[in-house]
Amino acid sequence: MTSRSQSIDWSAFTGLTGIIALVPAWLLTTTVLWLPFWWWGDVRYWLFVLSFFSLFIVLFSRPVQRFVLLRLLGARLPNSREKAVLDAAWLPIVRRNSLDRRRFVLAVVDTDSLNAFACGGHLVIVSSQAIEQLDDAQLSGVMAHELSHHLGLHTVTLTIAQWMILPITLLARTGMKLRAIAEAATVAFVRRIPLLHALGLFFAAFLHVVSWLLMLNVSLATSLGNAASRATEFHADRRAAQLGFGNQLLAAMRVWESASPQRERPSMWERVFASHPPMRVRINKLAAYLRSRGVAR
Repeated sequence: MTSRSQSIDWSAFTGLTGIIALVPAWLLTTTVLWLPFWWWGDVRYWLFVLSFFSLFIVLFSRPVQRFVLLRLLGARLPNSREKAVLDAAWLPIVRRNSLDRRRFVLAVVDTDSLNAFACGGHLVIVSSQAIEQLDDAQLSGVMAHELSHHLGLHTVTLTIAQWMILPITLLARTGMKLRAIAEAATVAFVRRIPLLHALGLFFAAFLHVVSWLLMLNVSLATSLGNAASRATEFHADRRAAQLGFGNQLLAAMRVWESASPQRERPSMWERVFASHPPMRVRINKLAAYLRSRGVAR
């Protein structure tokens, strides 16, 4: 691998803001999960917390990503025809930059939209529509962009954040269901007993507030993570150009933009929660970067 490919983008570290924002809700969730282990097994709290957090390392295993994470993402391995198309676009990137092709897993997600994304450190996932609509050169540009996310370690913080969000969301949804059960039981069985009725309503309200705060924490972390993700998109575009596929990516983005339906200017909240910057902005920035390097076509 070239030294240029090994360099880490500073934007990868901006993803830590989302992880830091998740810490309060994640610790609360972990505490709830730890209580049975403490009650029956006398497991120390910090040992449980560190062990639970370290499980995310398993997610970076290539076999786990291939056989487990792909299914969680709704993706699949390509069929023979798709594999031939992806290989034709992928091999020039691998050969030009002296990369080990076995390090990465190419996969497909069935969707009618032009899309592609990187995940976990090994996965490069392309939509079936992108395979059908883009030519080999344009597909190379898209895949070089997704590879750049891996080379810049952008996907590391994203994968950790997703691992932390999973138990938080599970606990919040469980709390909402228990709240509904508590309200129904209070109305059905203890409505005529004022004290029990008040306690039941208080318990239901408590579960509602805790669940709402957990999801609010997740929303805050998501917005911070999206802000970091928008920054990494520009870095991945430039790195794809450094890998030698800037013009191909630019051509693919223009196809992408022309295929997207025209829409009104997004609202402030849509911009806050968007994980990608506007395509037109990316096109302009990449075109300017290619011109500055004297490689624009």
